[in-house]
Amino acid sequence: MEIERKYLVKKIPENIEKYTHKELEQGYLCTEPVVRVRREGEEYVLTYKSKGLMVREEYNLPLNREAYEHLLEKADGIVIKKTRYVIPQPGGLKIELDIFHGEHEGLVLAEVEFSSEKEANEYCPPEWFGTDVTFSNQYHNSVLSQKRK
Repeated sequence: MEIERKYLVKKIPENIEKYTHKELEQGYLCTEPVVRVRREGEEYVLTYKSKGLMVREEYNLPLNREAYEHLLEKADGIVIKKTRYVIPQPGGLKIELDIFHGEHEGLVLAEVEFSSEKEANEYCPPEWFGTDVTFSNQYHNSVLSQKRK
């Protein structure tokens, strides 16, 4: 089960480069339900996500490079490219800050995953976060893959 809140970002934190980051590339084979292939460095994953906004099921299966490249060719829409920074927070939480490239250049989103709905509902975001878009599917990567900016 994945429980997360998602926000637009007003201002990228200073010294962002000091945080761990990865280049991500992902394509969507299906958007309802969501079936995605993703490359993170040299790791490749096939993901299934159920319907939902703040809470939804998620299953990940490892792929090898050849399987990833084969499936990526079958992706519908735009292949999403972004840099993901992981920013540790008090209480063991992490902010995943995604800076998009290519078709969605300029879009910056922050996601925070929680262990319970209660924890997610009580979360107080930092001031550099912007609008809470958790309950808008407009900012799901699967939706972004289907439209150009």
